Amino acid sequence: MITVLRKPVVTEKATKVGFINQYVFEVDPHANKIEIRAAIKHMFDVEPLTIRTVVTKGKLKQRMTRKGVQVGRTNLKKKAYITLKPGQTIDIVSGEGSEE
Repeated sequence: MITVLRKPVVTEKATKVGFINQYVFEVDPHANKIEIRAAIKHMFDVEPLTIRTVVTKGKLKQRMTRKGVQVGRTNLKKKAYITLKPGQTIDIVSGEGSEE
């Protein structure tokens, strides 16, 4: 369960969707929505309404070294946008869920 959710995403866009009761987490690339829902219920004691997932491909990176150009990719990431039922929140800083 704990390995499904890696970390919360704290960006400008993730903060904007927080106002409409959505939270963004980076998740395991092999996790499906059922596993993500179970992990959210287990860790934060809240009921997810919907879960949307996005897979972002790794960026192409290259640098110049003494032996020539070195080419590689960053790892792919999977994010989950989780919408909670009205009246429920997740405190990202302390990691606790609550109902108001």
